[in-house]
Amino acid sequence: MMGFFAIMSAIPGFFFCSFLTMIFWGIIAPDFGVETVGYPMAMLMTIALWLVVAPLAKAASSVKKR
Repeated sequence: MMGFFAIMSAIPGFFFCSFLTMIFWGIIAPDFGVETVGYPMAMLMTIALWLVVAPLAKAASSVKKR
């Protein structure tokens, strides 16, 4: 049952991270000559980063426990 609440508590964080991604991308995009991204693309970028970082964080935490 604890996993269910962990997932539910991550949902607001996901939307907030997506919002921050959109804001910060809009700030640095002109410096690199790339287009800004909208909120749906920021959501896609955020979920892609989470899918990469989550297993790495789990692996790093399991190494420290040994």
